[in-house]
Amino acid sequence: MREAWALAEPMQRYELVGCNASPYSRKLLAILRYRRLPYNWRVQDPATLPSELAGPLRLMPMLRAADDKRFECDSTPLAQMLEERHRDARSIIPDDPAAAFLCHLIEDYADEWCTKMMYYFRWGDPETARVCASWVIRDLRPELRGAERVAAERTFFQRQRDRREMVGCGPDNGPLIEAHFCELLRALSLLGGSDQYLFGTRPSLADFALYGQLFQLTLDAWPQAIVRRDAPLVENWVYRLDDASGVDGAWDTLDAAASNIGRMAILRLIGRCYLPFLVRNAAAIANGERTVSLEIDNRPYAQPAFKYQARCFREIRRRWNTLAESDRSRLSPLLGETGCLPCLNDSFT
Repeated sequence: MREAWALAEPMQRYELVGCNASPYSRKLLAILRYRRLPYNWRVQDPATLPSELAGPLRLMPMLRAADDKRFECDSTPLAQMLEERHRDARSIIPDDPAAAFLCHLIEDYADEWCTKMMYYFRWGDPETARVCASWVIRDLRPELRGAERVAAERTFFQRQRDRREMVGCGPDNGPLIEAHFCELLRALSLLGGSDQYLFGTRPSLADFALYGQLFQLTLDAWPQAIVRRDAPLVENWVYRLDDASGVDGAWDTLDAAASNIGRMAILRLIGRCYLPFLVRNAAAIANGERTVSLEIDNRPYAQPAFKYQARCFREIRRRWNTLAESDRSRLSPLLGETGCLPCLNDSFT
């Protein structure tokens, strides 16, 4: 056994560049840890990477394998790339194609809608925003001192506060976002403990996407107080996912009670808010409109139209339409019950 171990060729290390305050950086970092893939984690602004190593789109996180010349960005395709490269290394995509579709749908919801919760709570409250601005600058620019660091913190504070309307988390949308955050916490609490995940006793891509946002929401003072008051199990769940390299488990069947009750609660949120928003956003982009406006849970919601989120919707529809008919038939009742099905079958696109 010792000889076999000694002769085994070590796996090449990935290089991950990002920031601790970035939900997508933490998402990918947690995925690498769970999958036991060797990596070097470097807190660094991707804008400072040499041009020969990074393309024009420098978004956190950026990842490069040892045999790659350049870094790539965007946590979702990076996670999918890791799936392709390491098919047998603790996959985070359920084996069942129907469950895999739900996993990708919930991941997209976490990345594109739950991030509004993170941004709203972090930058909406001035005191929370000041603390985070200071943290980010100290993390990314440790060489700054004195007045230079204070100036950088003030600039970053104001920049992030000014972007709230663009992200869709200005004060007018606040009541809706706060209500949905509390509902998400209740949904995750239904899993019943820190050792239960959305598709079984092993974490999925959807769990890690939610973790990325909730890692920030359980650190920032305002949302942390809500979590600790209303959903303490969720905080335990988040910290367990931070390094799940020692977690083993199995996928549930699609209708298993242990994971299904929490998953269904999240799908109801997606059917009521996220998919209707994606439909309206895609229509706005197609019609050349600059603003998306709709009513969600009897509250008005508005934000600028985003091409990236129109791409997200096309990808969700592509995955739905390429599922085998038998898998769509299995999913249609629960997607109908949660309000997701009409948006998936919407024919305007």
